[in-house]
Amino acid sequence: MALGTAAFIMFIFLCGAIAGSFLNVCIYRLPLGVDVVWKSSSCIHCGCRLRWFDMIPILNWFILKGRCRCCKGPISIQYPIIELLNGILWVETFLRFGFSFTSLWYGACISALLVLSVIDWRTYKIPIGCNLWIFGMGAGNLFTECMAKGLSKAGGFLAGAFVISGFLELIAVLTKGRAIGGGDIKLTFAAGLLLGWKGILWAFLIGCIAGSLIHPIFIKWKNKERILAFGPYLSFGIWVSMMWGQQLSDWYAGYLFG
Repeated sequence: MALGTAAFIMFIFLCGAIAGSFLNVCIYRLPLGVDVVWKSSSCIHCGCRLRWFDMIPILNWFILKGRCRCCKGPISIQYPIIELLNGILWVETFLRFGFSFTSLWYGACISALLVLSVIDWRTYKIPIGCNLWIFGMGAGNLFTECMAKGLSKAGGFLAGAFVISGFLELIAVLTKGRAIGGGDIKLTFAAGLLLGWKGILWAFLIGCIAGSLIHPIFIKWKNKERILAFGPYLSFGIWVSMMWGQQLSDWYAGYLFG
């Protein structure tokens, strides 16, 4: 049993790390409007086409000592970090929810959250493709939940799509878009469909707390602009809500009524 579990964990980790290699492609290309599927991978410095042995997740960065095989240009440490992180998060998701549709939807959503977090941190823009992907995972989760537990479950997920996004849309209208970005609104809509109304409330609350605590540190330490890229913090809140949202809701209900 232990050997089977270890093999399963290693398999999921490798799948996550390989997917993480594609996430790095998305992080680099999406802000540039470059195709992420059909265009071959190449060095961003010299344009040298990468071979399969140049794209071994995590290990290849260390084998090449963080340099391009062709031009010796630097390869960002971001590449192995994203691959490693995606692998770890996929393992954690499958260990938490087992080999299930929930793990599938959540794991795919987590990968999109990694992509949009890095891009939003750098550009203050969330790619629409990431939000559409998360919306697709939410639609898939809605379908499987209703198939397993009945149509009565649909209301909570559909409400989740609007409870925070509607509130943020109102703020955006009142402030003429100065207080919140359209990408954040779309993200709460898509993630709300995936998490349901309780889950997205926790995600938004945790994201706000994380942003209010961490962003001032970056302003002081890294001279980060005062403009808040909310995507990374909201993504963190969404992840926490995925993993422990039900426990948080149960704890809060017990605190109120227990």
